[in-house]
Amino acid sequence: MDGLIVIFIILSLGFLALSLRSVYRYLLEKDRLKEEIKEKTFIENAFNKKVTRKEKIVSRILQFADDFSDLGQRINFFSENEDIKKLLTQAGFPYQLTVPRFQGLKMFLLIAGFFIGAIGLVLRFPFSQITVIIYPIIGYFGAIVWLKSKAKHRQEELSYQLPDFLDTMSVTLQAGVGLDQALRDIVPYFEGPIKEEFGRFIQEIDVGVQRADAYRTLLNRNESKEFQLLIKSLIQGEKLGVPISRTFKHTAEEMRKIKKEKIKEKAAKASPKVTLITTFLVMPSALILIGGLMIINMFSENKNLFTLFK
Repeated sequence: MDGLIVIFIILSLGFLALSLRSVYRYLLEKDRLKEEIKEKTFIENAFNKKVTRKEKIVSRILQFADDFSDLGQRINFFSENEDIKKLLTQAGFPYQLTVPRFQGLKMFLLIAGFFIGAIGLVLRFPFSQITVIIYPIIGYFGAIVWLKSKAKHRQEELSYQLPDFLDTMSVTLQAGVGLDQALRDIVPYFEGPIKEEFGRFIQEIDVGVQRADAYRTLLNRNESKEFQLLIKSLIQGEKLGVPISRTFKHTAEEMRKIKKEKIKEKAAKASPKVTLITTFLVMPSALILIGGLMIINMFSENKNLFTLFK
């Protein structure tokens, strides 16, 4: 009997040791998988930016737009769903906007503009008969104009960041690092659309998307000429077998040339604007000021002359 108890205790301790060993191996495997997932999704919340107080307030306001999403998708003048989706993609989905929410937002602003105009009409503000019509139009089209400006600004920022990004990538690739690993090492140090676009590109590669399809998705998401030039150069270089480091280097040189030409173009366009402002605002104001002073001096000097005729 005592022998059976001893055997039972030994077996229990053995099973306990095996259980602890299995738990230990489970914890090690779990930590390894966490590190692997963290490495593959290397960008720290690339698509979850730090939310500011302003963004929180705007997000709460946007929640009211969900109630008008169905109505907004029916009334879609100058705002077809495909066009809005394209603009949202180019703008980076600001404030986590979706197509239905944006369609509801424009209708919410239209109704809000109507109520503001109606209040002005009841209180008999100046031009209230006109503003009751103008405010809803401003609310409707203002949302569309705002989204277009957001998309344009993001594409311009993407073009502006590219030369520095390409120079850094070129140096890293010339050191013998592969393209994917170079992107993993460099992209986290950038902010804005560069980090978002190439971060999504690497994540698509990690989940098994073909590289050609990932490149094509990048082209469809962005309309920046400089960015499209880079992606097309990468596609062509991959087909022809050109070293990627050389592709990045030549593309960076081309980007800087384009950037210089744009700066010269903006400077050339600024000169006529300055001339117009000087001609139609500054010069007439100066002439009026000088003429007024001359007239004041003339009457003040001839003051005694006018008293003779009294």
